[in-house]
Amino acid sequence: MPSLLALDSSTDAMALALVTPGQTRVCEAAGGAQASARLLPEVQALLADAGLALADLDAIAFGQGPGAFTGLRTACAVAQGLAFGLGKPVLAVDSLMLVAEDARAQGAGDDVWVAMDARIGEIYAARYRWVDGAWTVAEAPALYRPEALAAHWGEPEAVAGTALVEYAEALGALPRAWPQARSRAAALGALALAAWQRGELRDAAEALPVYVRDKVALTTAEREAAKA
Repeated sequence: MPSLLALDSSTDAMALALVTPGQTRVCEAAGGAQASARLLPEVQALLADAGLALADLDAIAFGQGPGAFTGLRTACAVAQGLAFGLGKPVLAVDSLMLVAEDARAQGAGDDVWVAMDARIGEIYAARYRWVDGAWTVAEAPALYRPEALAAHWGEPEAVAGTALVEYAEALGALPRAWPQARSRAAALGALALAAWQRGELRDAAEALPVYVRDKVALTTAEREAAKA
């Protein structure tokens, strides 16, 4: 079994996992603007707890998005820098899929829509199915207005993610919903190990974020219009 370090800072909650033979150590802390300052110290603490050095790692996994622009760049930059310095490969993890994995651990089942708050009135969403012991992408990550997503997914079997709280009225009543994560870090570690087992190793130069949005903020005129 490999030793893998996995990093995700695509949301306001930073998640780290250190997968080693027989154990997965996790760390969950405030992300957002704090991620760049806290990520490396938390990595060092995880390694110290396991009695490992960076050189002992077999690969570095990172949450590639979609998610917050600054957070995605932080995780990608750290993963790429460590991998280059160590001469190790990287593993890319779908940041929405880890929400589906966390929901599955909570009993959501094998068909999960993920809906994450993308700010400025929009949602990152994707649909995943658990088939033969692995996640498959049924509908790729995309950006939706809340009302459009509610119309698109019809009557989903299960939905997970922060948009369930932020856009509860627009998304409507959902009988099987998981708005809160149990452990993003544990889900991240599980997906990183699965990616390793499938041989999805990449060169460090390929540690790149996946964006599904070009617009990151409202203009002054748009903000004033929204207030009106």
